[in-house]
This record gives sequence, structure tokens and C-alpha cells, in this order.
Amino acid sequence: MSRFLLLLFLLSGVPALHAQSTNGAQRGADARNGANEAEVFIQAFQAIRSYSLNSLGDSILWEKAIEGLVEGLGDPYAAVFTPSEVEAFEEETTGNYAGIGVQISDLNQEITITAVFRGTPAEAAGIQVGDVIVGVDDDSAEEWTTADTSRRIRGEVGTMVDVIIRREGMAEPMRYPIRRDQVHVSSVISGRIFGDIGYIALDRVAENSAAEVDSALVELDDTRGIILDLRQNPGGLLDESLYLADLFLEEGERLAAVKGRVPGRAAPVEEAWTAQAPTRVGDVPIVILVDRFTASAAEILAGALQDHDRALVMGERTFGKGVVQTVLALPAGRRIRLTTGEWFTPLGRGLHRARDRDGTPLPEQLDTIRTVRSPQGRELMAGGGIFPDLGMQEDTLRLVEREFLGEASAAQYPLGVRLQEIAFDQVRAMSAGGTGGITDGVVEAFLTELSGAGISAGLTQDPVVVDYLRWRLSLAFHQRAGNDGRAAEVRAERDPVLTQAVELLGASSSQADLFLRANQVETAREAREGAVPGNGGD
Repeated sequence: MSRFLLLLFLLSGVPALHAQSTNGAQRGADARNGANEAEVFIQAFQAIRSYSLNSLGDSILWEKAIEGLVEGLGDPYAAVFTPSEVEAFEEETTGNYAGIGVQISDLNQEITITAVFRGTPAEAAGIQVGDVIVGVDDDSAEEWTTADTSRRIRGEVGTMVDVIIRREGMAEPMRYPIRRDQVHVSSVISGRIFGDIGYIALDRVAENSAAEVDSALVELDDTRGIILDLRQNPGGLLDESLYLADLFLEEGERLAAVKGRVPGRAAPVEEAWTAQAPTRVGDVPIVILVDRFTASAAEILAGALQDHDRALVMGERTFGKGVVQTVLALPAGRRIRLTTGEWFTPLGRGLHRARDRDGTPLPEQLDTIRTVRSPQGRELMAGGGIFPDLGMQEDTLRLVEREFLGEASAAQYPLGVRLQEIAFDQVRAMSAGGTGGITDGVVEAFLTELSGAGISAGLTQDPVVVDYLRWRLSLAFHQRAGNDGRAAEVRAERDPVLTQAVELLGASSSQADLFLRANQVETAREAREGAVPGNGGD
């Protein structure tokens, strides 16, 4: 099944263990009971099909029966995927899809190409950022949404699609025949921030993520510290998380372990992994940023580096998805995802946080959660998710900013779209040799537009709102321009977690020094706030 998984691959390579002997008579009784229950199930199915007042087709009845089996597990992560859901799931977890390699957005009420990925059929054909898609094959895209357009452009690898685009400066639309191919969307952005700090943001743990981070580390090899941003990272593939951890740890150091089910074995089987190569980052101090959405394979990576005292973890307690999901093939193009085991950090922390069927965390007492000691004697909590070494909350909106957003929503003003459109227009102007950028004139024109849309002058003229909008425009501009480092610097203006990480790395000469300075920050904060010491809360 290759690497098509949410968190783990099948545990097919685990050495077999001797199963406990079972009485032959008991085995026979179990088999008879199983056969009886199967007969009950079939006859119940036939009775419902033949006599139920609510007549349903066989396919629907079977689908509901499968749903009942999955629901009966009480597992919030178990699911059965339809063929279309399989395709979407594979793209989400691997970053791969069959298409031409462009990103499209609805800008200025036109389906606009906002990115052309390197090494893809679109780049080879000559498609450019800023091109407007006006048709696909012989059909007009005038009334299409971005989803409609995407569905028409994608298709089987090797097949042809004609993309008809309108380009500024060209009198007539142009037709581009393009052969579809497998496309991979990078999960990494990186850059230098504030001069000598390396910043790497990983938005998912997908196929090739480790290679992409490795390339980023090469570019950042002379920085004084590394920030690895795993916030809002939902996880992904186990093997990639292990490759990622291997980049930062020394050869022979334990990365993670799994204890789970293997077909034909009654008792769980354990398998562990160790780093296979020397570290790629030397003794450079590292900070990992996490939040409550950091989950799964991203937690494996954060937990491995935290256990080995190789990174300072900052932010919020992570999601706590420490169980193994295996995806198995079913007939008719479907797949079933089941929880088959639990994974552990190098120090044996089982980081799964118990939840009900809806995914809501079960009540717990933080003061009863056990702790472990790292090699340097740091106390780490082991009770569901990664507890940060330095707990910090992200920035929240000010009252007047919330009022502005509420009024814009009530006026049905498409704020997010307009921010992207303005940023895109300025990037295009700059690319054409103009003076593109978020100038005072650009901001003033935007404020005038907001007033014309019905937003009250009391808000559009409020200095706090003006600064907020300037910040969002500047962030969108640098993201659109591909200035990842500068975009991170702009984000830091309203990101206290990132700002604190930069300050700590700028003042630290080693990882041990970084831990010491973080403890001083925590102690000073507790003194100011009268907080109870701890590793961070929910």
C-alpha cells in the first residue's frame, strides 16, 4: 500500500512474537460463536431488507452496516473512505495530485493563477502567475468557481488538457495544451529572519517533507539558531517524521517506538527506531513552536527532540494524537482507517490524549499527570500531547479589531479575498518594474473602499484598525511575493511566541544556554503574574 497513511504504515516488518497458547476447545467454541453471530447478522440484514417499512437498497444497507461497525469501536479516528474521499485524503497526506502544477484563486472575480510550481507541466508550457483561466478544453470558465476549475484541470497522469488563458497585454486568449503529470506541493517554507535566525515552517508531515527540510537546513547552515514552526501541523506520515527527527539527532539515538496489533497476534507487538545518520545541524540551538493543533507525526518530531534535550518547545500543549492509524484497502475503491496501536517518545511517553467518539478530550487532573526526566534532568510531563517547556499563548484580536471584523462580515464584505487581490496586484506591479508595495497610498485607497462598502468611518479611521489592516496587507504581499523570511518577520509583529523565540535565540550561545534563558523568562513571568509553576496548560 506504499505510503498512503494518515500516521503510520502497516506494522508488517515487526518481528513475530510467540503468541500465548490457547486451549483447542476454547478456539473451537470461539469459532462456533463467531459463525453463529455472523448468521444472526445476515438474517437480520435479510429481515430488514424484506420487511422494514423504511425500504432501502442493498448498497445503502451495507453502507450503514459498515458505519455501525466503525461507530461501535468508539474510535474518533476510525473511518471508511469513498473513492473520492480516498483521492482527497491521499492529496492531504502526501501533497501529491495529478494535474498541471498551478495554484488558482478567485481574484477580482476571475480565476487567476497565483502560483506556478517549479518543475511542473504548467511551468514547462509557459503558464505565468497572473494568467486568468477563461476556459478548459472547449468549455468556458466564466461561471466556474475555483473548485469547478480545479476539477476540470485535474485528471489522470498522461492525459491532455487544454487550458485557455487571458494574459495582460495580449489581444486574444491563448490555448495551452498540457499533459497532466504527478505534482507534489511542498510542505515547507523557510528563510532567514532578523539577520541570522533560521526559520522553517512545516505545515504537514507529507511525502518528501524530510528532504525539503534538509534542503532548508543547507541554506540556513550558518545561522545562530533554528526555529522549527509546527503550529497548526496536523501530522501525516510516520516514516517522514522519523526521517525528520533523524536530521536533528545523533546516530543511534532513539526516535520513537510503537506498540500495536499485528494480524494473527493477540498480544501487542513493539517496534522502535533509532537515528541512522549524524545530525545535520551540529550544536546550533533549536526552538520548536507548537500549538493545540499540532498533532500526530508532528508530535513525534517535537517529542523526540524534547526528550533528547535537543530543542526548546514553546507555545501551547499539543493535540495529543498518539495512536497509530493504518489504512487498508477495501473492494470498490474504498479504504478503511483503523487505530491499530500507540506510539511512544524516546523516554517512553505515551502522548495520546483520551477523547470521546466526537473527539472531545475527556476530563483530567493536570496535577496527577506523571513526569519523566530528560538526560539533562529537565522534568517533562507525560500525559497526552506535548507540554511546552515554555508555555505561551498566541496573540488575540483587540476589541476594536473584532468590532471591525464583525461589521465587515455583517456588510458581507469579502475582506480576505480583497486583501489577497490587493497584495497580488502590488506584486504584479512590482514584477513589471513598477513601485509595487504596501504604501500609504495603497492603504488609503483600501480604507476608502471599505467606507464605500458601508464600514463605519469610526472604524476605518481608528489607528488600531488602520495598523491591523496595514499589517495584514503587508503579510499577504510578502507571502504572494515568495519572500518567506520577510513574511515571517512581518508575522512576528503580532506573534508573541515567534518574537520570544527570536529573542531567546539571539541571546543564547548553546542549547543549554537556551534552556537556562527560557527558565529565566518563565520565572520572571510567574513572579509578575503570580502563576503556579508548570510546563504549560491546555
